[in-house]
Amino acid sequence: MRIEVNGARLFVDIEGPKLVPDGPFMRERHTVLALHGGPGADHSILRPLMHRISDLAQVIYVDHRGNGRSDDGDPGDWTLAQWADDVRTLCDILGVDKPIVYGASFGGVVAQAYATRHPDHPGALILACTAARTDFEVIYAAFERIGGTVAGRVARDYWSNPTPEGRQNYFDVCLPLYARTVPDPHMMQRMIVKNPVAMHYNGPQNEQGRFDFHDALTQVHCPAMVLAGDTDPIMPAVFGERIAAALPNAEYHLIEGAAHLLETDKPATVVHLIREFIKETPYAT
Repeated sequence: MRIEVNGARLFVDIEGPKLVPDGPFMRERHTVLALHGGPGADHSILRPLMHRISDLAQVIYVDHRGNGRSDDGDPGDWTLAQWADDVRTLCDILGVDKPIVYGASFGGVVAQAYATRHPDHPGALILACTAARTDFEVIYAAFERIGGTVAGRVARDYWSNPTPEGRQNYFDVCLPLYARTVPDPHMMQRMIVKNPVAMHYNGPQNEQGRFDFHDALTQVHCPAMVLAGDTDPIMPAVFGERIAAALPNAEYHLIEGAAHLLETDKPATVVHLIREFIKETPYAT
């Protein structure tokens, strides 16, 4: 379905009920709001992982404005502030109180923007393979260390000055390094990719190079879990360490043998961590 949120129609899908029968009662479950990476991707990349927790919590998927099946809207609104406020407004429209917000990669950046702009709204945060500030030199070094000099050069060429040609070269050379095992071959085919929003956001001269949530995260007191892969080239593990250190109530998990696509490399570990975190998060009424 598409729901108008702050002037743009966003694609939203829901998996699992909010209320489940429990003897003579209807019991409420947590709602997990899943924020996909990119920008320029869509929610489909999160479906296989989130499906594995839908027996435990209701899952709401959303394509950020300018991404996937959502309206593009005004490119001037392709900002972290707008994406963050869209999260808050969508929850208000759907009547979701204290959501557990799962953000992966760019989705984790949006989750941090939302949480720092609305610190009393989230019930909990799960931040996977993301950053509170983009340290490009650390990223370039990680690509070279993991993928060799060619990968390091291609990563530097794209991220320092994003172009459509550089993005395609990056997809060819660097994207395979996002997982240590072979991903689902249909993952990219299922995805609706919108390159203009990536060109608008990516790079040191654009918003990707300007945001820094480290100080603001100290005011976000909800329970949080930060996940990082030990061989992630695009969101190196040190980024996750810094997020966890800034948050007052965070646990940090470094997942060994995993790169950026944690759910591809270590699916059982990731699912277990998420399920246990949800079980341990108090239900706010």
